[in-house]
Amino acid sequence: MTPPVHRITRHDTHRLISSKYRPREESVLGLIANDDEHLKAIFDFDNATNERLLAERQLLPGISAQELVFGVPYASVVNASFTHAHPEGSRFNGPDRGAWYAAFELETSQAEISFHKAVALAEIGRFYDEVTYDDYLADFNSDFHDLREAPEFAGCLAPESYVESQRLAEELLESGSHGVAYPSVRRDGGNCLACFVPALVTNVRKGRSYRFAWTGEPAPEITEF
Repeated sequence: MTPPVHRITRHDTHRLISSKYRPREESVLGLIANDDEHLKAIFDFDNATNERLLAERQLLPGISAQELVFGVPYASVVNASFTHAHPEGSRFNGPDRGAWYAAFELETSQAEISFHKAVALAEIGRFYDEVTYDDYLADFNSDFHDLREAPEFAGCLAPESYVESQRLAEELLESGSHGVAYPSVRRDGGNCLACFVPALVTNVRKGRSYRFAWTGEPAPEITEF
């Protein structure tokens, strides 16, 4: 049994990414190089462990170079979402292949980020931090498996477990699925999308930036700047 498939056309979806990963024309590695030869050696070492380049060389098991995007705005940002998977995976992907996660509403994307960062801060017992995030907008117009009105797949939306959702995602990916639309687990009424195919993440552009400040509580103060 698989979820129903619906055509989803959605513009201006939101994906918040830490500003420290913002693409830059000049690498900070250049600041520590003694000369051009030294810089080349540093870049060669850095590139050897960069997942995006490993995927381009077909060394990453979950994704091939042919699936990545090139020659479009923010291609490196899109590719990184598929080649920098969390070691334990996320809700609809395993550790060998990432996905482009986005929310239909900015507030939903902020809620998702707030939750996961708060979990990390709880592990060290200190809710004090300040992080800036860039909002990457993207458009979608394709068929996706849709869990938003499929109660039989409620286990895939378990707040504390990704076991069922990752199992479903693996089956769907093997069958050629484009991805999954699902209700946000972190914000009531919110809508999320996990896209499995880099080429379907279209018209990517950087929107506004937001500062998340944790000042002793799990919920951060969020300000635009």
